Amino acid sequence: MSEPGQAAGNVAQAGAPIRVILADTQSLYRVGIRKIFASEDGIQLVAQPETLGHTLEAVAKTPADVLLFGASLSREPTEALAQILERAPTLKVVLLIDKPLREEETVECVRRGVRGIVSRSIPPELLVRCVRKVAAGEPWLDKRSVHWLAEAYRAQAHPGTPHAKFRLSEKEQLIVSLVTDGRRNKEIALELGTSEQVVKNYLRRIYERFGVADRLELAIYCLQHGLAKRGGRPAPPPAGA
Repeated sequence: MSEPGQAAGNVAQAGAPIRVILADTQSLYRVGIRKIFASEDGIQLVAQPETLGHTLEAVAKTPADVLLFGASLSREPTEALAQILERAPTLKVVLLIDKPLREEETVECVRRGVRGIVSRSIPPELLVRCVRKVAAGEPWLDKRSVHWLAEAYRAQAHPGTPHAKFRLSEKEQLIVSLVTDGRRNKEIALELGTSEQVVKNYLRRIYERFGVADRLELAIYCLQHGLAKRGGRPAPPPAGA
């Protein structure tokens, strides 16, 4: 017997379009976003619910990869997110906001499973990029949000001697520290004096080692296990290390 929301959570086949549900209260906004996606290859808008109830029905019945969820659909967006992800556990949710979230709201939304937070006034090209990144498993958060998350998880971390599985080399430690500070791969590469591809290779190995899917999960994992340095970062290792 299939679980509720199983269809909505199915990941698209390689090469298939990214299936998007757009949930928002304003019809003009939905029309505008529909036009944007209609001009993009590889993105398919599969449902446009305008209420929370319709959204819950849509995620349970309509196969989709990404949900763009307007925060104005519910007075308690975090509770609504919990209901959505209960019905479609693997659906990737991007929260559309009218005004910046407070620190505690941001942290709670990510803890509830949000993969991205964007303004409803985001430029079209950035929204398209956000959808593609989130569909591919990457988070879409600004540096301030990443910093808030880092501080929240640092407060919960239990420092101690890491198990051998969790020990990092000097260069790995530096990369992880920069990731938890919200740095992008390009910025990390500049800091290390190397290429973005080298940074990506390091991160891929670290992801596999710790069983995480992306840089956000890595940052949270390392903060929970006391693996991310705060403040003073370890010095970069010698060239060729």
